Amino acid sequence: MPFGLGIGELLIILAVLLLVFGAKRLPELGGALGRGIREFKTSVRDIEGELKRPADAPQLQRPTVPPPANAEPRESSASTAREDVPRG
Repeated sequence: MPFGLGIGELLIILAVLLLVFGAKRLPELGGALGRGIREFKTSVRDIEGELKRPADAPQLQRPTVPPPANAEPRESSASTAREDVPRG
């Protein structure tokens, strides 16, 4: 049995729960406990998947590196080409 409890101990625990919470609340408590366990397992699976994903999948985006603070703006080749054209 779980936690080393026998049938007798489980029946005593169930009887105490029945006295404390009542017959109407026990199904609600069981459902809430089941939902909590299910959400916990889902969260654990999601975290495990996120931890394994970076090692398995290639990186899709390259990190952007900001330009240095003292860098001068560069002129594009289109703007320099227009300056060479004679006007007239």
